[in-house]
Amino acid sequence: MIDPNSPVHDDELHAFVDGQLPADRREAVAAWLAEHPEQAAAVAAWRAQAEAIRMRFGAVADETVPERLDLDRLVHDSGGRGGRRPWWTMVAAAVIAAFFAGGSAGWMARVATAAAPSSTGSITADALEAHALYVVEVRHPVEVPGSERDHMTQWLSKRLGYQQRIPDLQPLGLKLVGGRLLPGPTGAAAMYMYEGPSGERFTLYCAKAMSPETAMRFRSDKRYAAFSWVDDKAAFVVSGPADRDRLEQVSKAIYEQVDRSGAGRKS
Repeated sequence: MIDPNSPVHDDELHAFVDGQLPADRREAVAAWLAEHPEQAAAVAAWRAQAEAIRMRFGAVADETVPERLDLDRLVHDSGGRGGRRPWWTMVAAAVIAAFFAGGSAGWMARVATAAAPSSTGSITADALEAHALYVVEVRHPVEVPGSERDHMTQWLSKRLGYQQRIPDLQPLGLKLVGGRLLPGPTGAAAMYMYEGPSGERFTLYCAKAMSPETAMRFRSDKRYAAFSWVDDKAAFVVSGPADRDRLEQVSKAIYEQVDRSGAGRKS
């Protein structure tokens, strides 16, 4: 087991972005990032770039390699013997690699810039990642329990720089488990967790956004889904099980409580 108190290194930050960090280390790195805003901003930028590249080129990666770029086929067709490639195929491979490392890098950089860390898509990706990480926790799903609601509201409002309003979801059968501070694409972020009688869990993720307002958007993967929107430069992401009807019900209840409450204004 990795010591959770050991120093955080760059290779761990990259593994954190790629989702390859061991489970017993992810929470420690997340907590460390919450206390180091400059490094958290860098991590957010890496994640946004990776997301932009995935969105732009993900479909291409699954396509069949064109015959003109299939070096193994070219070697076979050219009569290469003994599995040894002619020197020119090695040069061709080097040229192709140089093209993608050089010429394509400029285009990828422009794509990454278009999907800036402050975009709603990047915030939603962070929210879903945090949801997946913490909803499975039994003993430490939150930092501050729901019984300390007033303290949690004051603390997270101060850390995020604007007034927090924690929705009451009791009418939907959801109890406030508590909340925690997280690193986000635009600085500090807050996450609140709710739990139903059957053990289902939902989270509300709040962070600053650059755009003043966006309509509600839905995003889903195999296990979890999320509704997200921006109001008064405050981004909200509600994540939960991939049951769209139930998630929409919870999201609308939250939206009605935080909408036009001045959530994005400085406290």
